[in-house]
Amino acid sequence: MSETRRGLRSPVRVAFVIGGYPEEEFRLRERAALAYASPEVEIGIVRTPASPFVHGLTPAEVQLAAPAFIAAFRQAEREGYDAVVPLGTLDLGVDGGRSVVDIPVVAPTEAMLHVASFLGDRFGALVYHDDLIPLLRAIVRRYGMEEKVVGWRATGIDLPDLSANAQAMAERFIEGARRLVREQGCDVILAMGVTQCPVLLDASVVEREVGVPVVEGIGAPLRLAAMLAGLHLRHSRLRWRRSRAFDQPDA
Repeated sequence: MSETRRGLRSPVRVAFVIGGYPEEEFRLRERAALAYASPEVEIGIVRTPASPFVHGLTPAEVQLAAPAFIAAFRQAEREGYDAVVPLGTLDLGVDGGRSVVDIPVVAPTEAMLHVASFLGDRFGALVYHDDLIPLLRAIVRRYGMEEKVVGWRATGIDLPDLSANAQAMAERFIEGARRLVREQGCDVILAMGVTQCPVLLDASVVEREVGVPVVEGIGAPLRLAAMLAGLHLRHSRLRWRRSRAFDQPDA
């Protein structure tokens, strides 16, 4: 935990876990995360080989990635970070990780939903592809927020193809957001795919175009993680019992 030195509190240190991406794609995500650093919040990057950067993502790939992300959360704790956030709105490894480490593990989709609840009542979600909607809807349901997400739209571009089609994605994203506001009365837009927004498309641009707040899955969880760490709050051990699976020290 960050300590007070010479009467001043040192920055809260938040780790951002990025999976296995091509180097150029990794740098895009790293830059997006580091943009949320401040004098009070230090953002660091922890890398893990597992990644959702595949065509045709299914729940199988999501579950297979969890152990690698849990290992990355442990690495962040060993390196002295005060909290940790995984990249992406799939909330990879979060539930298990909270039973393994003693620092806050903040899930991007969960953070987005709670932040959005301070800003409005009817959320519209923008995802990469229609095939992902059932998977992401199940994640929202797990957090008890399904009734608040009243509309879903997709840009129709799969994750590995987004960078090569950034302009088309941006146009479709903004048009989808407009339709969610106009046709379904959404008063907050959720960017349910961080590569679309904020990695390739700035949330402030979308907000200017559609006239409602846009909550994305990098800034919201990183700043929420910093707040929890700064308040010395930890996950309840009544809810997430401490796992004994990792009691043996690492080799």
